Amino acid sequence: MIEQFSFYLGMVVLIVLVIMLANRIKVAYPILLVLVGLGICFIPGTPKIKIDPELIFIFFLPPLLYEASWNVSWKDMWRWRRIISSFAFPVVFLTAFSVALVANYFIPGFSLALGFLLGGIVSPPDAVSASAILRFVKIPKHLAAILEGESLLNDASSLIIFRFAMIAVATGQFLWYDAVGDFFWMIIAGTGIGLLVGYIFMKAHKLLPTDVNMDIILTLVAPYIMYIAAEEAQASGVLAVVSGGLFLSYYRHRFLSGASRLRAENVWQSLVFLLNGLVFLLIGLDLPQIIDGLHQEGTSFGEASRYAILITGVLIFGRMLVAYSTVVFTSVAGRFIPVAEKSPGWKAPLVMGWTGMRGVVSLAAALSIPVTMSDGSEFPQRNLILFITFGVILLTLVIQGLTLPVLIRKNETPTV
Repeated sequence: MIEQFSFYLGMVVLIVLVIMLANRIKVAYPILLVLVGLGICFIPGTPKIKIDPELIFIFFLPPLLYEASWNVSWKDMWRWRRIISSFAFPVVFLTAFSVALVANYFIPGFSLALGFLLGGIVSPPDAVSASAILRFVKIPKHLAAILEGESLLNDASSLIIFRFAMIAVATGQFLWYDAVGDFFWMIIAGTGIGLLVGYIFMKAHKLLPTDVNMDIILTLVAPYIMYIAAEEAQASGVLAVVSGGLFLSYYRHRFLSGASRLRAENVWQSLVFLLNGLVFLLIGLDLPQIIDGLHQEGTSFGEASRYAILITGVLIFGRMLVAYSTVVFTSVAGRFIPVAEKSPGWKAPLVMGWTGMRGVVSLAAALSIPVTMSDGSEFPQRNLILFITFGVILLTLVIQGLTLPVLIRKNETPTV
């Protein structure tokens, strides 16, 4: 126990050092953390890390989403609501569908249901990676608002696809009328529960005799209550946290004092800094477990790597295609209905299409796949799905993450 504690304590120190190096060389820290974790796992004597998916979903995801929702401008989200909603919902569904078709055709033993399962896992871009990379470059304000808004909603839509695909794989059938009802329930109930819990916490802050420390503790508890309450109701915990966080952020000046807001911001910055660092380091450390499982299924490392490259190519090409299709649609629609920007240009979609790094949510979803089915048989292609997911995260972080700043600098437009 003491050795494990020392290891995790060393990881925290390592995170600080790696992020210092990342800031020094102006590279997004998620990229370095994943690569460092990948290197550490090959050092003899390094403890094998087995990530509990519930730890990612319950412990990491709610506070990361909640903090992000507090930093998003509701005014900007509403202004760019059409493009944000299109990237957060239809684009995610189209991406998952494309991955399902390609996986079903090119990967032996992959049914269409397994393809949709993989598509639901790898379809959402990671908000943490994009925001960390964009710190080192200047982009137009409206583009930053779109990326931030999209990142809050695409996780929910991808996890809904993932849940339905899991049911299809387990039962061997897909009832679309049940899925449609469940889909709307997850969205409406998840949003409603988040708003309700947010309202209750706002009243608690206003009516109870709290001080600064108590206010901070309540802000730390709120996202977990939102997430757990929604999941217990079979709704979307992600949407609950996002909607509740946006609600409380919008009204924070009414129920939080200036001292509470200032102290809470400092606490949340430190907390999110640590959580982000741990997650990306754990992604790299988890590789040996994934490779061991891959060998047990009889799939070679080279073959699995080719599949990971193929799926990564589908994701990158699909997002770029959608980004430029949005320009065409906006230009045509602007002639008939009011749009936020009638001439979006061709540079912004290039950046928007290239900001498709995958990360925390994809890893958590892949790890949550059960080892066995309800009848006791092994879950088909589980380890290959895990490896492809890891490959997609690594490739998008390294390829897109390292080239995105260069791409933005070469296509800089005046900020608005």
